[in-house]
Amino acid sequence: MSSIFENLVVFEGLDGAGTTTQMQLLAEKCDKELRACRATFEPTDKPIGRLVRAVLKKQIVTTPLALAMLYAADREDHLYNPIYGMVNEMEEGKLVILDRYIYSSLAYQGVECPIEKVRELNQFPAPRHLFFIDTPVDECIRRIASRGGNSELFDRHDFLEKVKSNYEQLFSDLPEEVRFYRLDGMKSKEEIALEIQKILFTE
Repeated sequence: MSSIFENLVVFEGLDGAGTTTQMQLLAEKCDKELRACRATFEPTDKPIGRLVRAVLKKQIVTTPLALAMLYAADREDHLYNPIYGMVNEMEEGKLVILDRYIYSSLAYQGVECPIEKVRELNQFPAPRHLFFIDTPVDECIRRIASRGGNSELFDRHDFLEKVKSNYEQLFSDLPEEVRFYRLDGMKSKEEIALEIQKILFTE
């Protein structure tokens, strides 16, 4: 198995950082440039991913380790499912644009589980391009609150501070094949999107 997915672009960041918006904007740009792509997200909207989302919405209670296992199972299915797996599309040359990947599991589940255990569950190839939308915790909390509705499992200031610290540790020790980019999450979504497009379409 390759240690890296050449055609995988991943967006990471705290809840509220803007990863979903940038995933969507990049997909729109690919469509305009006639670059075949698939925009997708984790947890997925498939059966295992829906179970994860039920835990996040506090509809189901389980242990932190069980949740980490569910995330990893959803990712395995997302990548390798024979019908809709991302690997099939990457092998066909399609660019897969992914909102959250292994780094979210390590950063979030690593708060309440031993991070080495989470790492064992997530022995998946790295992406070629990794974008971290670096947004202050206070701003993320403000954006989450502005959405309305009930808070999710991890939407707490103290928890997100620990997640941010885990992210920083992860990004200090990435494989050299991964092209890592830190983006200022306080810039407008259009400014951030333009930075991403310059990187991906001028290399």
